[in-house]
Amino acid sequence: MILRGVGYPRVIMIPTAAVVGMVHVRALPGTPAGQLSPGSIAERAVDEAKTLAESGCDAVLLENMHDVPYLCGQVGPEIVAAMTTVAVEVRRAVRIPIGLQILAAANLEALAVAHAAALHFVRAEHFAYAHVADEGMMLEASAGPLLRHRKHWGAENIKIFADVQKKHAAHAITNDLQFDELVRGTRFCGCDGVIVTGGSTGQPTNPEHITSAASSGTTWVGSGVTASNLATCFDAGAHACIVGSSLKCHQDWREPLDRKAIDAVISARDAHRG
Repeated sequence: MILRGVGYPRVIMIPTAAVVGMVHVRALPGTPAGQLSPGSIAERAVDEAKTLAESGCDAVLLENMHDVPYLCGQVGPEIVAAMTTVAVEVRRAVRIPIGLQILAAANLEALAVAHAAALHFVRAEHFAYAHVADEGMMLEASAGPLLRHRKHWGAENIKIFADVQKKHAAHAITNDLQFDELVRGTRFCGCDGVIVTGGSTGQPTNPEHITSAASSGTTWVGSGVTASNLATCFDAGAHACIVGSSLKCHQDWREPLDRKAIDAVISARDAHRG
């Protein structure tokens, strides 16, 4: 997939069987665990992004995971400002594609930050269909306003990868729809690709869901990817795997990066590519 960004480099290719390394941005100002300044947070994010890029990751994804508990569907200007600082500094530091997610389901804010920082893609929860998450009820899907703002801002170079049956959520509202119907509906709403996951962070994704989703277009795996199951995900049809927890010490997303774990994932990817 070709991703076009403003600035440098202007056109970047994400290859097939890609590894997207997670940068879990430290808690932002104003959140319960927030302690650091935006500048210090950006420095740490840059260090992680550079390590992932230099180790061979094909792309990185920035996410405000340490902001738990998350707000529901939108965030304040302090979060937007801090994430923009982080995104701009990471964009300056690495030359691989960079994506952004702002939890929880703050998709419009994520797109705005990505546009300002010349990033390449966003991960969007609650793009289509309703569900109940630990943040509360998410009823009105974001696809309509998100795509209109992308058009209005001239940000159509930024790709949108949308979660199907978002993790950490209950989906009884859509229980009368089969998984492949949810995938088709999400694609119908105009995303550039879908993301399938397990039930929570670190939980493996059902290979049957990967195959079902991949049969209709670009599909990324968004949870539970390790060096040992990476090839299984690719064999099932995944075009890219977002890898987070398994790249950290003790496979805990709160911990620092584990270089041996990163090398193991990259080696597994290279072995699959042959």
